[in-house]
Amino acid sequence: MSTFQAPKGTYDLLPPDSAVFLAVREALSAPLRRAGYGYVETPGFEQVELFSRGVGESTDIVTKEMYTLTTKGGTELALRPEGTASVLRAALEANLHKAGNLPVKLWYSGSYYRYERPQAGRYRHFSQVGAEAIGAEDPALDAELIILAVDAYRSLGLRTFRLLLNSLGDRECRPVYRAALQDFLRGLDLDEDTRRRIEINPLRVLDDKRESVQKQLVGAPMMRDHLCEGCKAYHEQVRELLTAAGVEFEDDPKLVRGLDYYTRTTFEFVHDGLGSQSAVGGGGRYDGLSEMIGGPELPSVGWALGVDRTVLALKAEGIELELPAPTQVFAVPMGEEARRVLFGAVTELRRAGVATDFAFGGKGLKNAMKSANRSGARLAIVAGERDLAEGVVQVKDLESGEQSAVPFDGVVAAVRERLA
Repeated sequence: MSTFQAPKGTYDLLPPDSAVFLAVREALSAPLRRAGYGYVETPGFEQVELFSRGVGESTDIVTKEMYTLTTKGGTELALRPEGTASVLRAALEANLHKAGNLPVKLWYSGSYYRYERPQAGRYRHFSQVGAEAIGAEDPALDAELIILAVDAYRSLGLRTFRLLLNSLGDRECRPVYRAALQDFLRGLDLDEDTRRRIEINPLRVLDDKRESVQKQLVGAPMMRDHLCEGCKAYHEQVRELLTAAGVEFEDDPKLVRGLDYYTRTTFEFVHDGLGSQSAVGGGGRYDGLSEMIGGPELPSVGWALGVDRTVLALKAEGIELELPAPTQVFAVPMGEEARRVLFGAVTELRRAGVATDFAFGGKGLKNAMKSANRSGARLAIVAGERDLAEGVVQVKDLESGEQSAVPFDGVVAAVRERLA
């Protein structure tokens, strides 16, 4: 056994499970690519201030969960705990918003890091697929992103996820609600940390998962009762567009998400088969984030979907994805000359688009055929001295056991025909 182990709260992704992970990541991103979203990749670490200003000083992410480090030059950096702030920073730095084609539509995939108490579905290193539409305020854009996420989940076969929807208002109506909520919260029996949060961002208290807090929140003022006419009309358009697209949702007046930058449309996807860590993805509109991190006014909306939790949701529903076989053909040589010849055939098959493997290590016929069967290949190509003398190889169907000789210069065509 190795002296070293994966750090606490992390796990290694290995075959065959990694094939499911890759298929999920592909499915989550496919609708985005069809909708004109371009791929972006940002560094795994950023300046600490990007997240403290963007995500919010009062959030658990910033106060408790960020992995931070100081470089030899004295720069304070943080491993990225989420993707939106980094992607917006990259778009602003590259002046993508000045290209004249708004919104800037970007998607990304990567690893994120939060120092949390590990449990099923909650890791300190986790993977997400995300999307951001930067520079446009349009309820159709909010609806588009939600629909793309729903279509991605449905393409995987998921059926028991739920969409929670809310509006957090804007600069006009949120201050009035904030004051009303603060007045209510100040009268509750709360610990000092929570009381400090009331003064910084009282909406975060609504997101507190502790039962002792939730019991006291009964009767708390809700944002939906304080929305201005503009926000009401905007939210109703989002709801109408989702309904017209056949997307079911549940209005959740307490939904605020764990980040400070959200405005207006806010949503979360939950799966009841995952226990306490039921959120599989979510997002919303963040019209003021660009200004928070030093950019111009750029109303934007986006989401992030958890790859790890989506895999767990598939398991909870008993869904097994149909994945292509990692190996279609396995080459088994008998003798040194056959090794040379079949290795050339393997290269030719791979270049022709056929997933092919080889019996490495000089195994005997019996062990090599065991490896062929374990590989999951449909066909084996076998050759010995007699076969080479006759200019043929044996193509064996590992499912039926049928075997036939094929001229060496016709191997690729014969294999393709049998696999078809």
